Amino acid sequence: MADNFNFELVSPERLLLSEMVTEVVIPATEGEMTVMANHAPAMTTIKPGIVSVRSSGGSKQDYVVFGGFADILPTGCTLLAESAVAVEDLTKDELTRRIEAAKKELEDALHHEHKSRLEHFIMELTHMRGIVQQD
Repeated sequence: MADNFNFELVSPERLLLSEMVTEVVIPATEGEMTVMANHAPAMTTIKPGIVSVRSSGGSKQDYVVFGGFADILPTGCTLLAESAVAVEDLTKDELTRRIEAAKKELEDALHHEHKSRLEHFIMELTHMRGIVQQD
């Protein structure tokens, strides 16, 4: 049986989750990573994607995050998301709205680096729209 550790998922709006878990899969910028108890200390940026949480009771819950960063310690993990929502609460219409807002921002972007980040963000959201269930 896997050891438990404390996991917190926080967005600017609210604390979405704070509980003992056995495993969390996060969409790190450099690739998907699984965090378990006694993980080596690390800090990573998060790209838009799905965070899968396995509770100490065995149930699984998925959340969509739109960037942020994770602070990982042997005793716990805190994911500070720019924005986050439970998968079942996210619709394709909401993702489409976010994509359109990013495209509008891209039109007004002046710097190449900013344009590149926005293009990548739009690509990630478009991919996510393909896997989120329709209303």
